Formats: sequence, C-alpha cells, structure tokens
Amino acid sequence: MRGELKLLCDSLLAGLRAQYHKQMCDSILGYRSEGTSLSVADSSSKTSKTISELMARNMGFPLCPNPKEGQTAGKLFADYTASFIEDAFKLLSKVRPGNWIFSTSQADGIDAYEQYEHLGSLAEAVKHSIDMAALLGTGYLVTPDIIVARIPITDEELNEDKLIVSETDFVALATPLRAKNFDNPCAILHASISCKWTMRSDRAQNTRTEALNLIRNRKGNTPHIVAVTMEPMPTRIQSLALGTGDLDCTYHGALYELHEATKDSQKEDQLEVLEQLIAGRRLRDISDLPLDLAV
Repeated sequence: MRGELKLLCDSLLAGLRAQYHKQMCDSILGYRSEGTSLSVADSSSKTSKTISELMARNMGFPLCPNPKEGQTAGKLFADYTASFIEDAFKLLSKVRPGNWIFSTSQADGIDAYEQYEHLGSLAEAVKHSIDMAALLGTGYLVTPDIIVARIPITDEELNEDKLIVSETDFVALATPLRAKNFDNPCAILHASISCKWTMRSDRAQNTRTEALNLIRNRKGNTPHIVAVTMEPMPTRIQSLALGTGDLDCTYHGALYELHEATKDSQKEDQLEVLEQLIAGRRLRDISDLPLDLAV
C-alpha cells in the first residue's frame, strides 16, 4: 500500500522518479540469499548494511524477494536509468527541443558519434600496426553505459519559422548540427552516462579514466560526462564524486532517501561526507539530471 501511495505524486517528474524506484525494488533491490544484507550493500560492512536498509525503507516500495545481482543487476540499473532520463527529458521539449537518441546498447561505441568519428579510423589502423597498437593501445575507445545524442537537423527544420540558411549563401558550412554539411551525418554525442549500481575504488578509477578519454580525444564540443550510482556508503561515493575536472557531476538514484537514511543511522562521519558532497555541488539527485542535460 505504501508503494502504491508513493506513485500518487503531484508532479510528472516526481511520478517518474517513483516509478524508477519501483522498477529497482521489483527486480534488483532486495535481500541476498543469506538474508542479512541488501543487494546494494557491502555484506562485510555493518555501516553499509544499516544505511542501505534505511534508504530502501525510505524509498517506500516492497523489495524484490530474489534480486538479480552482478552484471545482470548492473545492466538493469542502466536500463531503468536510461528510461527515466528519456521520459523526463521528453517533458522538457520546450526547454531543449530536438530529435534525440537514448541508448544503452553496447554496440554504440563513441566512434559512432560526430565528435569521435575519427577514432573508428584510428582503431582500424591500429589493427594493422603492432607499433601503433603498442603506442596508442585501445583505451580511447569508450563505450558508455548510456548515451544521449542529438540527430542533426535538416535545412527545412532549421528554416521552419524563418529563413536562417539557404543553399546559395556560404554560411554555416561546417557545423555538425546542419545535416546538409555531410554526406553521412553522425549524431552528436550530448551526454555520456556511467552507471554504477554499487561503488568500489576500482570502479571509480575506471569511470574517471573513461571521462578523461572522452575529453582528450574529442573533435568538437565535450559532451556532458556524468555518473549515476545507488551506492549507500557516502565515503565510497566520495571516491567518484569528489574533485573536479573529469566528471561534470555524480548523481544518486535516491539521494533524498539516502540523506535521511544517513541521518537516521547516526554515522556522523558518513553524514559529514555526504553533506560535503551535496553542498560542494558534486552530488545531486537523479531528478536533477534531466534538467542538467537540458542546459
């Protein structure tokens, strides 16, 4: 009953957020087979188990009796996150119009997008050269968990309200937003989103490395580069969220519920870290992400 009531939200965005939580509780958030720790918790940490239980209680939905774990849980978390972002982003069509792609397909490497198209040719060259392979490696070929990309627009779309460009004038001949400028126009990568169901130090480092590769290897504008997690331990979130320069920001799938849980846990060290990340604008709730992507 509590879960049903939670879906009766005043706003559309709040309703989507509640549905996002319900999806997780239906399939990936629940007690492990041993029955002493939630699937999002570190079973060897009493603090992690306590905060995760309080967070799950605050989310307000019945938990999954047989939660998926491992890579399956990670893939479902990415799928649910992508669906939430896409549905929420559609609500912002007046703020950020355009034709958009939302994908979790591992087949969509970044060389499929305009800023990184050249990396496809580079990867092909590396295949045929031992020296180039040794020099460059393959770390530049990032495959984001979720991509958001914008489809280039036709001149008809661009000139819908007034004549902005024409075939006879020599203007705007290089911008990738104008489909006419290229024989095979590529979608423009708008956001790269890394999803981490839980956090460990090695996962934080992998995410940072991927972010730096996106920054260094682009031709054109840098996409939004963010991470989303459901990790319950603020000190572990800190390993990814603290600092600037690689990720735009880290988002938590249930930040408000986590904040209350951390307060109730009476773990002052964890609460201090969490509030530092929030006040320092390094950690935000998942509901902030669609609006941040609209910038």
